[in-house]
Amino acid sequence: MTPEEILQGLYDETLVGNAPRVLELTNEALGMGMEPQNLLFDALIPSLEEVGARFERGDFFVPEMLIAGRAMAGSMEVLRPLLAETGVQTIGKFLMGTVKGDVHDIGKNLVNIMLEGAGFEVIDLGVQVAPEKFVEKIQEHQPDIVGFSAFLTTTMPMFKANMNALQKAGLRDQVIVMVGGAPVTQEYADAVGADGYAADASATVKKAKDLLQRKRALVSA
Repeated sequence: MTPEEILQGLYDETLVGNAPRVLELTNEALGMGMEPQNLLFDALIPSLEEVGARFERGDFFVPEMLIAGRAMAGSMEVLRPLLAETGVQTIGKFLMGTVKGDVHDIGKNLVNIMLEGAGFEVIDLGVQVAPEKFVEKIQEHQPDIVGFSAFLTTTMPMFKANMNALQKAGLRDQVIVMVGGAPVTQEYADAVGADGYAADASATVKKAKDLLQRKRALVSA
């Protein structure tokens, strides 16, 4: 296969969620000496962007997004250490976790894959993340954006607890805070003082990029 055919294959197979083939093509490409960043920026990211666009148009649904995301995640397992070695610049750092009391992570995991696919470095703290753990990890990793995820209405008040913990630690102004999850609304996000809310994985990527751009524009102004 030519490099062009491999890139096209990666794009097409990611789109349909053919994880074994995506992994095979990734290894084949690296064996031919192709650059990991080319695979990422010329095939995988454009494919996930197309997945997001199809989801917005109503042509794709959550299952299709999940399988495409998983196909890309398999390739990223191989590429991530290589990309780190080449010093590829990520567009930003995103720290993510499901709030204390909540063990749901399917939505969060899908968002993480989409964010990584868009060029973010994602640090996933998992589920049941207490406010003090968010504080500790923000201090450690210094992310641009922090995401709080909640699936249960009973755990949504943890958003406010987390915001208070950030405030108390003097971190609130240092990070962009995004919230999301099945029961969460824009109104609730506004009420707890979050900077952003998104209803699904595709919208999260757009919102995250937008918030980051605006923050950087303010800093450089």
